[in-house]
Amino acid sequence: MARPKTSIAPLAAPPQAHPATPSIPLGFRQGLITAITVLLGFAFAFLRYWGFEAPGDWTWHSIVPAGIALVSIALQLVTLFRALRLADDDPKEYGQTVRWFLASVIAMVAWLVVALVESALP
Repeated sequence: MARPKTSIAPLAAPPQAHPATPSIPLGFRQGLITAITVLLGFAFAFLRYWGFEAPGDWTWHSIVPAGIALVSIALQLVTLFRALRLADDDPKEYGQTVRWFLASVIAMVAWLVVALVESALP
C-alpha cells in the first residue's frame, strides 16, 4: 500500500534581523525646536526694541545690523521649518539642521555685536 503524499511545507527560515537604522536619541529634536523658538522670540523682541523703541535716529550705519538681523531671522525660520519635518529623524538630516541652527546663531551674535558697535558710534 502506498502512502499518501502529504504536502508539508518546509519550515521557513527565521526572519533575518535587519540592522536597526540609526536614529537620533529621543528628545533631541524637541530640544532643538525649543532652542530655535527661544532664540527666534528673542530676535523678534530685540529687533522690535532696537528698531522701533530705542532712543536715537536711524542712520546709514543702522542698515548693516538691520540686514544681518533679517538674515539671522530668516536662517532661524528655515531651521525651524527643517526641524519640524519628519525627514529630520534621519541623523544626516538632523545634523544638517543643527548646522543651519549654528549658522543662524552665528549671524545673531554678529548682529548683536554690530548693533552694539553701531550704537556706540557718534
